[in-house]
Amino acid sequence: MSRVTTRRKTLRISPAGHIRRPDTLAVEEPLELRIDGEPLTVTMRTPGNDIDLAYGFLFGENLIGSVDDIVSARYCAGTDAEGHNTYNTLDIHLRTPVPLPGRRFITNSACGLCGRTALDDVLSRAGFPAAAHDFTIESATLIELPDKLRSRQSAFTTTGGLHAAGLFTADGTALVVREDVGRHNAVDKVIGWALRENRLPAADLVLMVSSRASFELVQKAVTAAIPILAAVSAPSSLAVDLAAEAGLTLIGFLRGETMNVYTATERITTEIPGAPR
Repeated sequence: MSRVTTRRKTLRISPAGHIRRPDTLAVEEPLELRIDGEPLTVTMRTPGNDIDLAYGFLFGENLIGSVDDIVSARYCAGTDAEGHNTYNTLDIHLRTPVPLPGRRFITNSACGLCGRTALDDVLSRAGFPAAAHDFTIESATLIELPDKLRSRQSAFTTTGGLHAAGLFTADGTALVVREDVGRHNAVDKVIGWALRENRLPAADLVLMVSSRASFELVQKAVTAAIPILAAVSAPSSLAVDLAAEAGLTLIGFLRGETMNVYTATERITTEIPGAPR
């Protein structure tokens, strides 16, 4: 399997002087996904947990509905200059063939859809009914999630260049954490894990991400019926619009002891004076 990190030469410039030394970087390589031998898409990712990534992507794009829809997933032969397999092509054999030509992937932020069309497209294609509002979580538990996510980012510790996503229970227990150069890939990896572990719909889990909350991340959470998406940074306007229409609780700027709850605030059990309900 390809490495998650690699070393490159660098010139370190600081007030202490100039030092030439190696630096540890996150690996970024293409992964081509094929369906029954036919090219589907290429994503730039950090190698590792590729099966989860493929499962999560296919589920998010409504190409599969359960783990039983996949017969097999295998790497295709592909070698580098030294003759080693690059493990950069993954062929998925589906139990029931699906049409591939002309597919439009709504997770692409440059797909050209208008806001209203994008919202309707996601809501009509959600894999499960909307997440129930009876799932709640203490704000004190949410405050702990960024540190718990960070403590499991082993590759980030050495590179500083990877996003992370994790699924947590209502008491703050981490079930799975995945890292990747792409925030959408990290989310696909944890949703793919949940699919393989028969944890979908994930109506009793919180999705925590180390990035901003974009439309595509909300789309993935809605498709998996995850009731709460929390991010350490800002959401986009379309992400908030989709979360509101889907009934998902969207949290941004979850840092220290503060957070912004943009939608479905009733799932946060601690009362916040003056918060809209």
